[in-house]
Amino acid sequence: MSKSKLQNLHSPKGMHDILPQDQPWWDKIRQEIDYIADYYNFHRIDTVLMERAEIFEKSLGETSDIVEKEMFVLKSTSGDRFVLRPEGTAGIVRAYVQHGLSHLGQPLKLFYLGPMFRKEQPQAGRFRQFHQAGFEIMGGDSDAVYDAQVILAIFRLLENLKIKDISLHINSIGCRICRPNYRKKLIAYYRPLAAKLCRDCRNRLKQNPLRLLDCKNEDCQKFKSEAPIILDNLCVSCSRHLKHVLEFLEELDLSYVLDNQLVRGLDYYNKTVFEFFTNTVSEDGRKFDFALASGGRYDYLMELFGARTNAGVGGAVGLERLIEVMKAAKVNLSLRKKPGVFFIHIGELAKKRSLKLIESLRDEGVPVKESLGKDSLGAQLRSANKEGSDYTLIFGQKEAFEESIIIRDLKNGVQETVPLRKLVSEVKKRLK
Repeated sequence: MSKSKLQNLHSPKGMHDILPQDQPWWDKIRQEIDYIADYYNFHRIDTVLMERAEIFEKSLGETSDIVEKEMFVLKSTSGDRFVLRPEGTAGIVRAYVQHGLSHLGQPLKLFYLGPMFRKEQPQAGRFRQFHQAGFEIMGGDSDAVYDAQVILAIFRLLENLKIKDISLHINSIGCRICRPNYRKKLIAYYRPLAAKLCRDCRNRLKQNPLRLLDCKNEDCQKFKSEAPIILDNLCVSCSRHLKHVLEFLEELDLSYVLDNQLVRGLDYYNKTVFEFFTNTVSEDGRKFDFALASGGRYDYLMELFGARTNAGVGGAVGLERLIEVMKAAKVNLSLRKKPGVFFIHIGELAKKRSLKLIESLRDEGVPVKESLGKDSLGAQLRSANKEGSDYTLIFGQKEAFEESIIIRDLKNGVQETVPLRKLVSEVKKRLK
């Protein structure tokens, strides 16, 4: 087969396989996400990979970059338009409304983890298939404490992944009451500058003026410093909300940068928006100029799905970006391990009875490792040390006849022989 034909069998541009040598990085991130979600009481939700195109056209805004340029659109034979999901929040809100999750205890804390798809130009930190994990708090009141809880969960995740020099940027983009007036002031400021703006910003001036503050084009950057500041134009309610969010962050000793040019690129946001950055520098001197995580409040989003107005706030992290920074920082991948025991058998009789004993422990929720295929005591002990178990259970011919077992503490070498009838209770007592 020719080289050109072989290239056609490669993965699509901007999409990548996760190979065995990279799995430890992914395992570490998944483990810490599960830990944070469990600790802060977020419940997992998995939505479909393919949604109706209207889900994102309505929620993200038809003039957003994602909708205009980046969605993978699929058409069915009947003419229906579907897209591979470009982000997580809109699909979760759709599921919340569709399945009546408002009838559960409110607010409902949800988290997700999975692949997203955007037709971007592949570059550092950007892929066409990428993975996100997100934390969402839906329903209940538009209370600033929920903004702080989402920000805290993401901060603790980055902290647990040993990412250093984390910088939180935060802003408020107002609400339906105060934003229209600010929008008019922004248009009045930029209109005389229209000829000097990039092509995208000329379109934004007509369709979505707030996005002018999000432009990365160098020619447009110089105009932002003199643009009207949204914080000076917030209504009383939005000012109070932002003040409360910042007070919660200060109580948590979370430092932040009040960034009045941070607007985010999605239409569904209101009030709080935020992004996390890192000052980590790679060995070759490269700085990471992309956000590791971002999010905000979306109190009007459920209306677009036919539900009554209901509060919501959330944030998401890009997993490929986390791994890139973790590798640059040479993060130690020590996995968070559950305390457990390693079962060792000696002799054929003990081996025959081992499976039933191991199952009795698993039935009681005790994590057990073993290497029953190895008969050598030394080989099994080496496996126990490699697994990092806290205790070994040594079951030999003598113990099989006497209906007993040896529990050895691998930290201090102390061991005790206990009756088999007390095995589960004795192991649980030690693991506590």
